[in-house]
Amino acid sequence: MDWTELLLDNWHVKVVALLLIWAAWIDGKELRVPNWLTYPMALAGLIFQTWIGGFEGLGFGMLGLACGLLTLLPLYAVGGMGAGDVKLMAGMGAWLGWEITLYAFAVSVVVGALMAVAMVLYRGVFMKHYANFLMLWYEWWAVRDPRKLSSIAAERKSSMMLLPYGIPICIGSIGYFCYAGLIY
Repeated sequence: MDWTELLLDNWHVKVVALLLIWAAWIDGKELRVPNWLTYPMALAGLIFQTWIGGFEGLGFGMLGLACGLLTLLPLYAVGGMGAGDVKLMAGMGAWLGWEITLYAFAVSVVVGALMAVAMVLYRGVFMKHYANFLMLWYEWWAVRDPRKLSSIAAERKSSMMLLPYGIPICIGSIGYFCYAGLIY
């Protein structure tokens, strides 16, 4: 296989991978994924899908975008996730469709959980975060109102250890792309 073929085969997946790396880098530095990255990513994905598949492609891209939104929107609604992370998943969905997005999300959840546990263990604050986990679990069980949960989370945010979730999204997604043979 020559270099041209290597670069052009599944080029759209490689574009998404580069955008995920860029978003993870920014999120690691600033604890946010900016709109100037996520909105154009989603729009370009929908344009790409329309270009290759017409109205059916647009529908495919919209379904992927919706899937990406729905993966993290519940966590965002209760204050456990930033909006940029949600829009990053939506942008990936617009480019790659619902199925790849869902699998990439599943791997990202595992990566995020492992990173969170590693951060807690590295800092030696396991019991504090275990108590926080139990408190969060109780709140979700008892409160059940997303607006109230979001308010509680906002009050607590300054005392929490934050994980820039763009990083697990990047690592998990690119890991899945490699596993699925989408990038070489």
